Amino acid sequence: MFETVLVANRGEIAVRVIRTLRRMGIRSVAVYSDADAGALHVREADTAVRLGPAPVGESYLSIPKVVQAAADTGAQAIHPGYGFLSENAGFAAACERAGVVFIGPPARAIEVMGDKISAKNTVTAFEVPVVPGIAKPGLSDDDLVAAAGEIGYPVLIKPSAGGGGKGMHLVEEPAQLRTALATARREAASAFGDDTLFLERFVLRPRHIEVQILADTHGNVVHLGERECSLQRRHQKVIEEAPSPLLDAATRDRIGTAACNTARSVDYVGAGTVEFIVSADRPDEFFFMEMNTRLQVEHPVTEAITGLDLVEWQLRVAAGEKLAFTQDQIALTGHAVEARVYAEDPARGFLPTGGRVLAVHEPTGAGVRVDSSLQDGTVVGSDYDPMLSKVIAHGADRAQALARLDAALAGTAVFGVQTNVEFLRFLLADPRVIAGDLDTELLDARSGDFSPLAAPDDVLAAAGLYRQWALTRRGRGDLWAAPSGWRIGAAAPVRTDVRTAQRSETVSVWGLPGAAQVQVGDGEIVSAQVDVDGDQLIATVAGQQRRFMFAEADDQLWICDERGSWQLREAEVVRVHRGGGTRSAEIVSPMPGSVIALHVEPESPVAEGDPVVVVEAMKMEHTLAAPISGRVELLVSVGDQVSVDQVLARLIPEVSEDKQQ
Repeated sequence: MFETVLVANRGEIAVRVIRTLRRMGIRSVAVYSDADAGALHVREADTAVRLGPAPVGESYLSIPKVVQAAADTGAQAIHPGYGFLSENAGFAAACERAGVVFIGPPARAIEVMGDKISAKNTVTAFEVPVVPGIAKPGLSDDDLVAAAGEIGYPVLIKPSAGGGGKGMHLVEEPAQLRTALATARREAASAFGDDTLFLERFVLRPRHIEVQILADTHGNVVHLGERECSLQRRHQKVIEEAPSPLLDAATRDRIGTAACNTARSVDYVGAGTVEFIVSADRPDEFFFMEMNTRLQVEHPVTEAITGLDLVEWQLRVAAGEKLAFTQDQIALTGHAVEARVYAEDPARGFLPTGGRVLAVHEPTGAGVRVDSSLQDGTVVGSDYDPMLSKVIAHGADRAQALARLDAALAGTAVFGVQTNVEFLRFLLADPRVIAGDLDTELLDARSGDFSPLAAPDDVLAAAGLYRQWALTRRGRGDLWAAPSGWRIGAAAPVRTDVRTAQRSETVSVWGLPGAAQVQVGDGEIVSAQVDVDGDQLIATVAGQQRRFMFAEADDQLWICDERGSWQLREAEVVRVHRGGGTRSAEIVSPMPGSVIALHVEPESPVAEGDPVVVVEAMKMEHTLAAPISGRVELLVSVGDQVSVDQVLARLIPEVSEDKQQ
């Protein structure tokens, strides 16, 4: 077994790999960019090596720097995690040339399966069923347009390189195809450096089911059951579970055999995942989509039901060991579900967010596991993927696993950064999800029905009471500084204008924290008291006591309980911009990112709905349109880095001569 292993990744997967290395007594080496100098994976490792600045091309994707770090630290092997260099055949080859073991499959397997066109052609020879379509190298837009008519609409555009939903587009009508192809090529080139595309017939009511396989260097290949990954947003998985509630035992055996044959088609070694598409209406019919030649984000649900540590077996296989079990000895016990916690705002179209983590609360309990790299002070920026952590729950059956996951998410809070936790719980409560009636369109169809819970009265009251508590502590020992509201006559309240994303109210508090009265807006005045116990805010309002997790920074108070998480601020004055006697309209960036295109010239006229600015974040393009017609005033240039809510352009309406008179 290896003595030292370098982990060529960051975030939760780096932390997760390092912890298995520690359990196995293997020295771990972390690598990091300047943006991650204080990250948890750096602190968890036995030693760490700086790679370079934040941009991935100068740090985590720099093959020479990563290989040199292994040489400098005496690492015999490199674990690539997922993403970054994990499916880079050139990296695997570079490791081999440097005499370092790449903990993954041979370079040839990565190369064949990394190109979806060659992958489909390869597995077909091993009688693995594939989706009807066209997949050839060098297909032009004209070729694809001509083939689409024969394949039949709807069709799915897919990039030959890469994954994660980037560059994938569903086209339902011929008139939409050429525009979608142009966008897909741009996204594929930006994300993977390769704009090769192919088409597949879109399977109606598709379900995404993948099979985990393990293969050693002695010719043994086994599968560890399947995972259901149909709950996706824009082709990006959000909630995964194992096993799938769709498949029966016979289909599970057939799809597992197909996955093993896929691995054999490229002499695969190590852990890998074979992804299939299955129609919800015909669960006995499945088609090969692709093979991921690495560890998957969702691997913990397989670990939960099999009792195997997949990272440990990646290491053992890479060290030349045989698998210690046969297919017949693998048992699937219970059910497991995983939810991905992202830095994103579901109320704003799931656009990525960011900020400094003020405090993080992660759940514990029976059947609950959290894979995370979060810590107090973590800065979540736009340089890397917005996934923050994974919450996994295991139960005796699916119902128990879902209930445990919901309870675990209720105890999850990342103060300082907007996350998707409330939406995850909304999705888990959907009747179709509870029933296991899934497809890949379900999440997008339900997202429009989601509305964050507006802060209840007791939350706003707790905010006002906390302010009273803080003022009291600040004035401790000074009778005149205590905010008791004492007057000759009736007591005066301390009023706080509190604003949340969905609600703004004035909270009035009379008296001191231990014995107060509180009023939210024009509501009833009720008795109240508040205290602080470590990271918990204990508020009793009208005889009802609640414990909140909380954190405070500057003018922000973050409060969370089992109902949700709220960011509360003291209300600000809203300014209305006016120009030429008519209200102007601003285009603001909905997320941190960079300006990659401007569709208009400065001071040019635009019509309502015309595209104006394109902002890229996390390798995805977001086109921002004119909210009204008028003359455009551009405030940014191509290449500018922008922050969330930054004003990018202003639309000045043209005033007619009649209105001017």
